[in-house]
Amino acid sequence: QVQLVESGGGLVQPGGSLRLSCAASGSLFSFHAMAWFRQVSGKPRELVAQIINTGSTNYPDSVKDRFTISRDNAKNTVYLQMNSLKPEDTAVYYCSAVRLTPQSSTYWGQGTQVTVSS
Repeated sequence: QVQLVESGGGLVQPGGSLRLSCAASGSLFSFHAMAWFRQVSGKPRELVAQIINTGSTNYPDSVKDRFTISRDNAKNTVYLQMNSLKPEDTAVYYCSAVRLTPQSSTYWGQGTQVTVSS
């Protein structure tokens, strides 16, 4: 069973930075893609960053040029560097991992709270 454990959330002032970490129980090479999502209570979960096993990345316009996703294969860990944080970035952030074989499966972490407030 795949386990994803997020860490690094907390309270930060507007304009500040945070780095989230997602430690996977297996090799990152076993996943087709890793991603970070966020969710505000009462709203759908939204994608904020994705990295494919080829190394290509994808960001929505709302976080482009502020957020960066990266991976450390040796540590089986994916990171989300968040800069120039805004109050609207406040949410619970979730790590996810997708496998395509032997069948398509998506795994989720437990989430970590990020609060941007003065």
